[in-house]
Amino acid sequence: MNGFSSLPHTAVAAAAALLLGSLGAGCGSAPEPAPVPPPSFPAIARLEAMQIPADNPMTVAKVELGKQLYYDERLSGDGKRSCYSCHVEERGLTDGRPLAVGAYDRTLTRSSPTMWNIGYHQEWYWDGRAKTLEQQARAAWSGANMGANGKDGPSMDQVCAALNTLDGYRKAFEAVFGTACTPDNVPQALAAFMRTIVSTDSPWIRFRDGDQTAFSASARRGHQIFDGKAQCSRCHSGALLTDLQFHNVGVGMDAKEPDLGRFNVTKQEKDRGAFKTPTLLDVSKSAPYFHNGSVATLEAAVDQMLAGGRPNPWLDKVNLEPVTLTKEERADLLQFLRELTVRYTIAPPTLPK
Repeated sequence: MNGFSSLPHTAVAAAAALLLGSLGAGCGSAPEPAPVPPPSFPAIARLEAMQIPADNPMTVAKVELGKQLYYDERLSGDGKRSCYSCHVEERGLTDGRPLAVGAYDRTLTRSSPTMWNIGYHQEWYWDGRAKTLEQQARAAWSGANMGANGKDGPSMDQVCAALNTLDGYRKAFEAVFGTACTPDNVPQALAAFMRTIVSTDSPWIRFRDGDQTAFSASARRGHQIFDGKAQCSRCHSGALLTDLQFHNVGVGMDAKEPDLGRFNVTKQEKDRGAFKTPTLLDVSKSAPYFHNGSVATLEAAVDQMLAGGRPNPWLDKVNLEPVTLTKEERADLLQFLRELTVRYTIAPPTLPK
């Protein structure tokens, strides 16, 4: 029996009208759907959020497209190397060479820096000459790294024309950017992907977040040396293990024509021979060391820094002082550095054909 059967006819009609009215009002003011949360991308907890440029927002589709481009050798002028070729997993996201080798097998002037947490930087390259990650990606693509400059082979436009003939790429670019592949949107996609190369799965991050078991006892003692007596954290500081600043530690300054690094960008005398502090994440895998790959082993690199760097008129004496460690302290410091590993969890993509 329904709830209206015992009421008079007029009352039933009135009740029905009231009910229909309320339903009509409800239809007209239906609650708005809950907002869809933005996609989640890798980030380091307790660190200031990565700055994403307003003209290149992160999307899942853009990151996936950028990953394909990052791994695709067809992006290069000679068709033989991808971005990943110089930043491989087993070498701590470097290439394991003293000096990088670019397109057409040309040896470059500096080593390949690691890509860990590159999206958190404010300036890019060893000397900081690129002011956005998109600018860095474009320069690497068109410059000696990838060689898509039209001098020895295809230009960026010609590479894009070739990619646009591939159904998978054409559809992906249209979906993400509303247009085909161009020299402007390729760097945007690459930068979006590179901002996901974050050291979320590492003993250092777990240790920093309070997990004392993340390191061995020797490494924990080494961290105390690193942060105290050896004064390494003056420059290799914070979650990123770099201050993102530029320092002259004397590397390469004894050459006949030394690489002046940051000075070439700023033209300030204090910046002669200064280079960006590299992160120490995955440092056990990324030999040889420094911007010119001049030191072959981690032990030798540590000893050089403990000695206060290499003398030259522009040496950063404020942050570099000679330090003498005992044999045991040095061993613990080295063990700490060896345990600064990171697990690379990015699976290689399937490339369009």
